[in-house]
Amino acid sequence: MESNSYVYKDTSTGENLSPKQLRHLAIRSLLLQASFNYERMQAAGWLYGLLPGLRHIHKNKQDLSKSMKDHMEFFNTHPFLVTFIMGIILAMEEKKEDREAIRGIKIATMGPLGGIGDALFYLTLLPISASIGASLAVEGNIAGPFVFLIMFNVIHFGVRFGLMRYGYRTGIKAISKLKEAMRSVTRAASIVGLTVVGGLIATFVSFNIDYSWVQGEAELNVQTDVLDQIMPALLPLLYTLLIYWLLKKGRSPLTLIALTVVVGLIGSFFGIM
Repeated sequence: MESNSYVYKDTSTGENLSPKQLRHLAIRSLLLQASFNYERMQAAGWLYGLLPGLRHIHKNKQDLSKSMKDHMEFFNTHPFLVTFIMGIILAMEEKKEDREAIRGIKIATMGPLGGIGDALFYLTLLPISASIGASLAVEGNIAGPFVFLIMFNVIHFGVRFGLMRYGYRTGIKAISKLKEAMRSVTRAASIVGLTVVGGLIATFVSFNIDYSWVQGEAELNVQTDVLDQIMPALLPLLYTLLIYWLLKKGRSPLTLIALTVVVGLIGSFFGIM
């Protein structure tokens, strides 16, 4: 088994990334989901966005190879806020921080930012800007669509480019503090991430038993009268835990997707789901 520790072949920190390079990396982040898949999610796009910065930082080919391999692990966050994580990670790579620390910060930040980004952009900015544009369009104003696109993207690109510089600068200044508080930061971010995941399970995972037990004039609905009384969204939670357990056992995500489809088809065929 590969050791979690890694000793850099070239421990020199080199020159900082220039504002021009950071802008270039922010532009590349637009392709974060260009190679999205259900096994590693945004990992390929994440590495694509980082790659010029990693090449600037790691002059040793073995160090660069190790870094690229690490960044091809599972990654998934909000595409508009990804530059904040990129900035912090590049600052840590630049200072040749421990690879497990880099991995820990990446994992700890991607989940919470995914939930925050959805709330800020898809549930707030998008409805507001779209409603303003739509109201103008309904009144016959041709500027409606342009107002929507300009308003949304001015904020979107402002956040994307601004967070790249902010994350990078924050990462450089906060490296020592991050090292000291690594466990606390990781734990706190993980708690927030798990809270978001729990909410998503209850909201988006639909798993209901459509079966009623009838005895004479009495009727007992298994879902509403039994399972929901024990705990709402009990079946979605149990099924999610089952999928997670199978993933830990090494089952392929594609296999689990196929399993979910089969379960749904069987339940629908027998009229119990």
